[in-house]
Amino acid sequence: MRRIEEFIIEFEKKPSKFTLTAFDILDSAKGAVVIVFIVFAFVLRPVSVEGMSMYPTLNDKDWVAVAGAYQDFDYGDIVVINQPWEQNVPIIKRVIAKGGDTVYIDFATGRVFVNDKKLEEDYIAELTSVKYDVEFPVTVEEGKVFVMGDNRNDSLDSRSTKIGTIDERYILGKAVFRFLPLFSFEIYEGAEK
Repeated sequence: MRRIEEFIIEFEKKPSKFTLTAFDILDSAKGAVVIVFIVFAFVLRPVSVEGMSMYPTLNDKDWVAVAGAYQDFDYGDIVVINQPWEQNVPIIKRVIAKGGDTVYIDFATGRVFVNDKKLEEDYIAELTSVKYDVEFPVTVEEGKVFVMGDNRNDSLDSRSTKIGTIDERYILGKAVFRFLPLFSFEIYEGAEK
């Protein structure tokens, strides 16, 4: 039979309350960091907004959380796109039309129409006057979306052949909330079909 002996080591000096509290805080922080890492690695992605093409909804240097689990994008969703183009950087835009829809922009009035219905766009900075090189009306192919920035006259988007319509496979996800700057979490959806 084996004999098991226990040894109790007593420290000459017990840790102070401050030391014990510090270890408790570090232990809690470690757990919080792990949870935040898991959420941002598998559920949400942090994405920085670069430029003013989504003003007034999003500003340059804002940070948004993007949910990659979305596979069906709706009208008005703000999405992050990784479709290859000349600058080869992700862009963030608003879904205006989906596969099968016809988009027409009346540049004289600045109004956007989808399937002959004028969009109510109270989220845009100003009416659309910049045309680029796409001829309207445009019918969006199935599996693609037509996107535009909210700052219509300072946004390179689906009105240009440099961007064009976006293959849904290149959409990284939908922006669900803004986490920087602090206390400005809401992202206005706005668009209705």
